[in-house]
Amino acid sequence: MSAESTQIHNIGYRHYDGPRLGRAYARRSLFSQSLRGSYGLGRAAKSKVLPMLLFAVMCVPALIIVAVAVATKANDMPVAYTRYAILLQAVIGLYVASQAPQAVSRDLRFKTIPLYFSRPIERVDYVVAKFAAMASALFLLTAAPLVVLYVGALLAKLDFADQTKGFGQGLVSVALLSLLFAGISLVVSAVTPRRGFGIAAVIAVLTISYGAVSTVQSIADVQGNSDAVAWIGLFSPITLIDGVQSAFLGATSAFPGAEGPSSAQGVVYLLVVLGLIAGCYGLLMRRYRKVGL
Repeated sequence: MSAESTQIHNIGYRHYDGPRLGRAYARRSLFSQSLRGSYGLGRAAKSKVLPMLLFAVMCVPALIIVAVAVATKANDMPVAYTRYAILLQAVIGLYVASQAPQAVSRDLRFKTIPLYFSRPIERVDYVVAKFAAMASALFLLTAAPLVVLYVGALLAKLDFADQTKGFGQGLVSVALLSLLFAGISLVVSAVTPRRGFGIAAVIAVLTISYGAVSTVQSIADVQGNSDAVAWIGLFSPITLIDGVQSAFLGATSAFPGAEGPSSAQGVVYLLVVLGLIAGCYGLLMRRYRKVGL
């Protein structure tokens, strides 16, 4: 190439002079995007159908209960705040099974994790944002019907102090449930980049564990071994929550024989729940140490 044909073009490149928002902004953005995605917001219309339908299914029974309480001028709500999530556990399980895999599977499948971790976000930011978003989505799903029940109870002119106490106990219960279910579902979903496999695996973990525990509890109750009924409840997520709220939140146990764990057993239940939440966080950190390379 001759010297006469050599040219240097000024393409007007300029350094970025705007604000550098850093890790905190990236973490908040990832949390917001993941939370919105859990209800199909910002995604295709078909992605909104299932989460919005399940949200409606969670709230409609509460509306019916409120209508009955107001129409009959009941002295108390037919369903306790702490019992509502236990009764609709199938809906909660279906929601978390459908949304937890979508929160993590696409990043794994299309190998975008290293792009997240290049800068400025780090592994802990990604895990915290995803965990917090899934737990928040579940809390919205489970707390919304409790709000409906509480407002309905006030409209029915039920005792304000009793209803407020029950409402607060219900919120604590669903908060623990949201953290536990979010952690378990994300750990299971993060194992595979295939969303379908993740959905099936989450459903299997939640459904099989509850079915097996309930069956063994019923057998133990028939045999008159009430102590065993309480200890067996440690092996299923939903019975763990049931045990904690029965021991500390004044809830009526759904265990066979209607005898929940004692206070001492309740401490064990609470420690197991907190340990599982922390363990799920640790497993997610370990998982993303590998896939983030």
